[in-house]
Amino acid sequence: MDNMPTSADASIDRLKEISTWVSSVQDLDQLLELIIETATRMMDAKASSLLLLDQKTQKLQFKVATGEKGTDVKQFEIDLGQGIAGHVAETGEPLLIADVAKDPRWYKEISESIGFQTQSIACVPMKLNGDIVGVVEIIDKADGSPILSKDLKILSVFADLAAQAIGNARSIEHDKREIRDLKKELQGKYEIIGESKALRKVISDAIKVANSKASTLILGESGTGKELLARLIHRAGSRKDEPMVVLNCAALPETLLEDELFGHEKGAFTGAGSRKIGKFELADGGTIFLDEIGEMSPGMQSKLLRILQEGVFYRVGGNKSIPVDVRVISATNRNIEEDVAEGRFREDLFYRINVIQIHMPPLRERREDIALLAEHFLDIFKKDRGASDLVISKAAMDLMIEYDWPGNVREMKNALERAVVMGNGKQVLPEDLPTFACRPQYPGLEVGLTLKEATDAFKKEFILLNLRHTDGNRSMAAKKMKIQRTYLSRLIAKYGIN
Repeated sequence: MDNMPTSADASIDRLKEISTWVSSVQDLDQLLELIIETATRMMDAKASSLLLLDQKTQKLQFKVATGEKGTDVKQFEIDLGQGIAGHVAETGEPLLIADVAKDPRWYKEISESIGFQTQSIACVPMKLNGDIVGVVEIIDKADGSPILSKDLKILSVFADLAAQAIGNARSIEHDKREIRDLKKELQGKYEIIGESKALRKVISDAIKVANSKASTLILGESGTGKELLARLIHRAGSRKDEPMVVLNCAALPETLLEDELFGHEKGAFTGAGSRKIGKFELADGGTIFLDEIGEMSPGMQSKLLRILQEGVFYRVGGNKSIPVDVRVISATNRNIEEDVAEGRFREDLFYRINVIQIHMPPLRERREDIALLAEHFLDIFKKDRGASDLVISKAAMDLMIEYDWPGNVREMKNALERAVVMGNGKQVLPEDLPTFACRPQYPGLEVGLTLKEATDAFKKEFILLNLRHTDGNRSMAAKKMKIQRTYLSRLIAKYGIN
């Protein structure tokens, strides 16, 4: 019989078990109920409750309640300072009341409303980082014996456990909310903007390949958004909850690129004081995006081919093979097929990375997306500068739509950012845009024109440029051109300008 566990031992074991759960809160409501129910059994209480303080309303609300009237009591709330629980929450000091009928702080309305007889109460505060977040109380002992001072100390332990659980839950919820916000922000940052037919085709192809492990090669000019497309493929696929690792192959020499891709062991070379995990290892289970793969040296091409063929690699200075499961997406702005034909890029590697090929169209091939992109970037820059009323003038927008944007979306974003920073804060005007974006085009100029035809083409384009700049105001345009308004009107009619 001496080896049989006592009720005290069982309670301590239960308390230890709860303590381990508190550090990894999953279901706060369930955990708080467990804490209070354990406290009720351990202290042989007739009833118990946990009340949380609402910081906005400054009222205590019953979160957990045990006993025969536990469900009924949850409909009530108590003002801060009201009753014994309200007093403890206000002062932060525990109370042990042997006979509530003799205590002026006793708030009897709740007990009388639900028909529950109360003799004695022990109530302790729950504190979180020095702030009171609620109270825990027990009412009477089930056997009719008095509540003792030692009971108050035990109750304080349960209150501390409950406060810790609440703190952990709030921290976890804060982290989850922050992660959600960051994901939303990142999705906005990496969103592909446009509704053109060419772009819709690209997105459709990307979604089709997203759930496969097939290596994908994205072709396109610099600044078209190849990385955005790679991120879309990753997010739309089954690997979306795993990491996506990005590496620009053109930014590093061969030795550093090998170290970045595969990592190294401690002592692999001078300065390698500790082991380094490479990009392929970091991307295990997810996706690796190799941007500007066409710039990779022949030596690195061979090493990359090996990992794509075998699914294993070695850290620099290591002799242990490391298996990885990585989906490879590559991109280049080079004519890689020409590089293969001329021996600058390995043909066998090209076939490995080119299982699926997607071409990202340049901005000049989807002009209908320019206005959408411009407004999208403007919204971003307006938030950064707090200029909510800033708009793009029609003249500036017309120029942007007509311009070929050799630097594509990246050039356009930079041009608009400059315009927002250097402009008047109210309206983006043509002169706010960089000169390469404002340069007038003369589609009529070509070899074979007479001087008069070329002069007329220039005059028409020059008049159009000034009219756009003044939003069609002929008087202002004439003033800028230093000619009479009537003469401008005759020229407008002569050249059939609308």
